[in-house]
Amino acid sequence: MAPKVLITGASQGSGKATALLFASKGYDVVMVAREPDRLAAAAAQVQREGTSAIAIAGDVGDIQQVRAIVQKALDACGNIDVLVNNAGICLAGAIEQTTAADWQQLINTNLWGCINTIQEILPHFLEQKTGTIVNVGSIGGKMPLPQMTAYCTSKYAVTGLTETLRVELAPKGIHVCAVHPGVINSDFLERAQFRDRDEQAVALRRQQMTEILKSPAASQPEDIAKAIWDAVKNKRSEVTVGPAFLASEAYRLFPGLMQWAMEKGKL
Repeated sequence: MAPKVLITGASQGSGKATALLFASKGYDVVMVAREPDRLAAAAAQVQREGTSAIAIAGDVGDIQQVRAIVQKALDACGNIDVLVNNAGICLAGAIEQTTAADWQQLINTNLWGCINTIQEILPHFLEQKTGTIVNVGSIGGKMPLPQMTAYCTSKYAVTGLTETLRVELAPKGIHVCAVHPGVINSDFLERAQFRDRDEQAVALRRQQMTEILKSPAASQPEDIAKAIWDAVKNKRSEVTVGPAFLASEAYRLFPGLMQWAMEKGKL
């Protein structure tokens, strides 16, 4: 019987790349995302790998929808072996331009999206005494990023969630790991949100991000997928992807210097 993986945020970008990679490794795939049409198209692409791909539309920030998603996945597959919490959104902007609604949306998707899926699938993992949870975090959960306070808050919380769960669940046969990408050159700009003092400043911020996405500092969706596969196959506790590893290590070793550089706009 083929192993099963449930992937959130699976209709595009690194989520779809992860679904394709796991399918190529012989996994049956349950794909979750909010947009039904795009999700169905991604699932059809995965099925061309010759594996089973089930598309379940829903919002991971809504516990009732997550409850239904997990139940549908278990009814269809019988069991789930791996949960990949990949759904997430990005917002860049000064704290004074970040609204209460922005905070709510970020926390709902980036943090509660992980908590909700874990909460619902955990009884199944505990019953079968095995399972793997992969939380896709961010370099913004390893070090502060200028003009991204709300985003980093959500991702630091995911880091804490992951590291604490790993300690708690390891004795019960459940492996919990984190994958931390930097900037991903996919359809990032389509989903990213920017806040600034006026439309011209927002446009400039978007253009700057466009240039970063074209640079060697950006990872590809396939890089994230490979890191997730590595974390699952080799039971890694954490994988930081590509250039993000160098930045996070520099911050770990020289936090004062890195903070000074960010304050001066040199990073």
